[in-house]
Amino acid sequence: MNIILLGPPGAGKGTQARLLEEKRGMVQLSTGDMLREARTSGTEMGQKVAAIMDAGELVTDEIVIGLIEEKLQSADGNGFIFDGFPRTLGQADALGELLEANGQGLNAVIEMRVDDAALVARITARSTCGSCGEVYNDITKPIPADGKCENCGGTEFKRRADDNEESLKTRLMEYYKKTSPLIGYYYHAGDLKPVNGLGEIDEVAGEIDAALGG
Repeated sequence: MNIILLGPPGAGKGTQARLLEEKRGMVQLSTGDMLREARTSGTEMGQKVAAIMDAGELVTDEIVIGLIEEKLQSADGNGFIFDGFPRTLGQADALGELLEANGQGLNAVIEMRVDDAALVARITARSTCGSCGEVYNDITKPIPADGKCENCGGTEFKRRADDNEESLKTRLMEYYKKTSPLIGYYYHAGDLKPVNGLGEIDEVAGEIDAALGG
């Protein structure tokens, strides 16, 4: 099973991807993670990525697709979760062509719907473990009382510099301009399955599970 998690910054895509990995044995393909991994891999593709990033330039769609293709051909799991890709209609076309060329398809696009005001309130309360990246929230999932990450035991936590109201509104506008057209694209293809992205983590996971057929 191959799925896309679609939603604005802070909708909880990464959290739900990890849960799907644990429950279904799927493999999360996060664009950011793949680029960081490639940069230090020493492979020919990795050297290209490192050169581009070191020059402060944007990695091309062709390179991202190339990285995804490597994962499709080498990863062992029960399907893939695309997180952070595609972001544009052109990328969606490229991903569809890549899956078809590898004898695979797309089973569902989970649209994590959110209310902007509630999303801003949630994200400005967000912090992450400096060791493992586990996400905490002052309101919905506070840092444990003993000051230790429940995932790795780390004691250093940080907030993203752009997790403030002004930056978030800019990021949301960028999402709506470039990525939200994918909603219509995948709705027309019959792949779109909306869920409430602002529920509790377990509630959202339950909705996604139901959308994927239990």
